[in-house]
Amino acid sequence: MNDFDYIIVGAGSAGCVLANRLSADASNRVLLVEAGGRDRSLWVQMPTALSYPMAMDRFNWGYHSDPEPGLDGRRISCPRGKGLGGTSSINGMVYVRGNPMDFEQWVELGAEGWGYRDCLPYFKRAETWIRGADDYRGGDGPLGVCAGNDMRLNPLYRAFIDAGVEAGYPETPDYNGAQQEGFGPMHMTIRGGVRESTSRAYLQPVRRRPNLTVVTGALVQRIEFDGRRAVGISFRRKGDSTTVTARREVILCVGAIASPLLLQCSGVGAADHLAAAGVTLQHELKGVGENLQDHLEVYFQFHCKRPVSLNNRLGPLSKALIGARWLLFRDGLGATNHFESCAFIRSRAGLTSPDIQYHFLPAAMRYDGTPSVKGHGFQVHVGPNKPVSRGHVRIRSADPAEAPGILFNYLQHEQDVQAWRRCIRLTREIMQQAAMDDYRGGEIQPGSAVSTDEEIDAWVKENVESAYHPAGSCRMGPGSDPAAVVDKDCRVHGLEGLRVVDASVFPSLPNGNINAPVIMVAEKMADSILGITPLPPAQVEIPLPEDWENRQREGSPKRSCSGDQKQQLLEIRLADDRWPSIQYY
Repeated sequence: MNDFDYIIVGAGSAGCVLANRLSADASNRVLLVEAGGRDRSLWVQMPTALSYPMAMDRFNWGYHSDPEPGLDGRRISCPRGKGLGGTSSINGMVYVRGNPMDFEQWVELGAEGWGYRDCLPYFKRAETWIRGADDYRGGDGPLGVCAGNDMRLNPLYRAFIDAGVEAGYPETPDYNGAQQEGFGPMHMTIRGGVRESTSRAYLQPVRRRPNLTVVTGALVQRIEFDGRRAVGISFRRKGDSTTVTARREVILCVGAIASPLLLQCSGVGAADHLAAAGVTLQHELKGVGENLQDHLEVYFQFHCKRPVSLNNRLGPLSKALIGARWLLFRDGLGATNHFESCAFIRSRAGLTSPDIQYHFLPAAMRYDGTPSVKGHGFQVHVGPNKPVSRGHVRIRSADPAEAPGILFNYLQHEQDVQAWRRCIRLTREIMQQAAMDDYRGGEIQPGSAVSTDEEIDAWVKENVESAYHPAGSCRMGPGSDPAAVVDKDCRVHGLEGLRVVDASVFPSLPNGNINAPVIMVAEKMADSILGITPLPPAQVEIPLPEDWENRQREGSPKRSCSGDQKQQLLEIRLADDRWPSIQYY
């Protein structure tokens, strides 16, 4: 039982997809190895309880970055999923494919065959969209995707969208469809009121296949090689060491932190880094662990003048009632992540696609679910999605159980600093629109004292948090690129029988959460691994925003402003003279 055709390391967002697709051929013997355990916990299954599994060692590796120079030495939390479903079992369940131009950029960066039209068929194959199939959405895939409660449970969701429209941005009915840019309802990996992890969607339905073996609680120690060919893995489980062989391929699916870690522990990486960690060089590949990138976000918080926010539902009794309803009916406030409206906007003229993302939450609260104000409040999570700064993942020793050195190098590029200034000012402008007047009280944070470039820079450094989207540390590119780790089929350069299939292969971050693109990558690579002809490219247009060279948005904000508000908007206008004129009346 130690001999398989394919060995998949990591039962997360990509690994569960590959386990399903590769084992669909009964002649393939497939082993799926996972360091964590099962995911059959109510904390995992209940969408509103999303903060609980992320706080548990049982489900989270609990990584932290090294002190970040651009954040005054702060160490940033980098949670990664442990157990079946991986990070899809602890994430926020936000389903965002990214903008079509993100994948066109991948092609420009050397990932041949990964343009938007090439990827769209695999996004569609993966999903069952609650509103049915069309040119952009899938109707019969394994992954259930919904729109939460369709914003029915709180008027603040609609007010946020209306504010965006008043500020001159479009409203989009489906940001995963023909038009990402604009304000609209959020989509979620929730089906029937239950978290739709890749374990639930892809793995559970096929667990009884006789040609699929799933081993949990097994920490992989290294990849075994015969010359330049990967021939298996060694892992420890319950104190015992086991070596298993792969006749065809070993496939790493352990994410942007653990995939470079395991490669380096196996002797694949930069020679000087490996020597410093006491690891014998197997194959030099300098790009392993480099090109690390991540999204950052802050919370804009406001007092709410009307008693409509969720802050009065954060007490123990209210939580118990929400949980009881969910247990009985799988609906209500227990069946959502509460981010039911969102937006994607361009921060300046000259951009062909959005680079700022908003998650709106009708409560002022901390990530652990506790209120951050007395009374009522609301907040919007926001951040630029196209960072230029790059970091790295590097092992400290030959022990894969030891957390690696992780440095994102946040805000080390001046372009990223300027992006945050635009982000803060644009968000203030949106939240000052008339649609929010009935609800918007005082600004809790950043607060009126934060307005100049220097004040914004200082506040961002002190308050910014990871959006938990690490990617790019084994990036895709041609063999002629010394920084590339895998080719267009995710095969590790210079080696045989070894692939990496997860967020680490992204050449650059998409404009949005990364779970959906990871699933797409795994779907696409399943066909490559099996030698199946790729799905034909989608015959869809990739439209650009009208007059994008000269305009930052569709129209100009038109509303009455106080003197202070007008000054804030004027500062936004002066920050970049290519932006449209702001009109007042």
